[in-house]
Amino acid sequence: MDFVGLTIHFLKILASFVGSYGVAIIILTLIMRAAMWPLNVSQQRNMRAMQTLQPKLKAIQDRYKNNPQLMQQKMMEFYKEHKFNPMGGCLPLLIQMPIFILLYTSLMSPQFIQIAGDSKFLFISRLDTTLRANVGVSDDGKIGVSKFDNFAPGKSARVFIGDEVVENVKIKDAKKALEVKGEIVPGNNMDLELSLDHLDMKFSQLEKVTKAELSITDLSTKETETLTFNRQEGSLVASVPTVPVNKSLHWDVLILIAIFGLTMWLSQKLMMSMNNKAAKDMDPTQQAIQKSMGTFMPIMIMATFIMIPIPAGVFIYLIVSNIVQVIQTIIVNKQIDGEEAAKRAAVSDIDLANAKNVTKE
Repeated sequence: MDFVGLTIHFLKILASFVGSYGVAIIILTLIMRAAMWPLNVSQQRNMRAMQTLQPKLKAIQDRYKNNPQLMQQKMMEFYKEHKFNPMGGCLPLLIQMPIFILLYTSLMSPQFIQIAGDSKFLFISRLDTTLRANVGVSDDGKIGVSKFDNFAPGKSARVFIGDEVVENVKIKDAKKALEVKGEIVPGNNMDLELSLDHLDMKFSQLEKVTKAELSITDLSTKETETLTFNRQEGSLVASVPTVPVNKSLHWDVLILIAIFGLTMWLSQKLMMSMNNKAAKDMDPTQQAIQKSMGTFMPIMIMATFIMIPIPAGVFIYLIVSNIVQVIQTIIVNKQIDGEEAAKRAAVSDIDLANAKNVTKE
């Protein structure tokens, strides 16, 4: 089983306990964030340290600006002295990206669409729907299509070998298994071809295959139909009536995009506001850049998500992840503030003790 299959299987197990795939995605997000908590804490501490050390670092850059090689040497010595890793903030981001891609691929996959694509959660009509999705009705004997739609088969097929029926025959390399013969003309019959080589069966069995029943999914409309493919030479061919469909705007996904933007803006604003003390010594230009990034970055990502089809279930993951980030920022910054206050108190006690000793002498 591949990573997508494992993710879907794990979601299925969680959903069987909590009774909702939406809640299962939230639990999966919390599990992932809990596993990454130490790395994210390290990243946050790294950012605080960077802001505190920035004035000294800039002084080194200004002093050795005419000697780049010596500047790099002094900077490395500076990092080593203060036990600071300039790349420490990148690792959590690098780890989170594959997780996002995996969840995106899983919720867009035919496997998830078949078992839970039409699941509802709160105000969300379907967990697999995107902002602009075509509307299709599954299992009605015809399939709604647009001219450039793509199709994918289910995980398995029901195969007929003479009078014998073989259940749950695995479809190999499903992404390449189906081929549309000719152009798609909405309103006319559409011909689909499935090569026998994509059936996970012995060669002696493949020679005797007469037909197969399997589900196909339109990746644009999420509509699923069960078709009968009949043997034609070395392939299985099916013909299905089609109807034209029109794209519609899904307001529930638009609301999710807005909530995502709001939680991301709140996370960044909170992080910057809690680091204001360290940021006072930063270059004014850099402060302005950080402030602009905190405002425009959520807007830019929201605009990207409006253009790119992201399933509603992925937005649940992103929103919950942002909320966890807000909570983590508050907790870690309070810890850092407490540690810094303790250090200042310890230094004050030492200075006070030294002053008393000097007075006695």
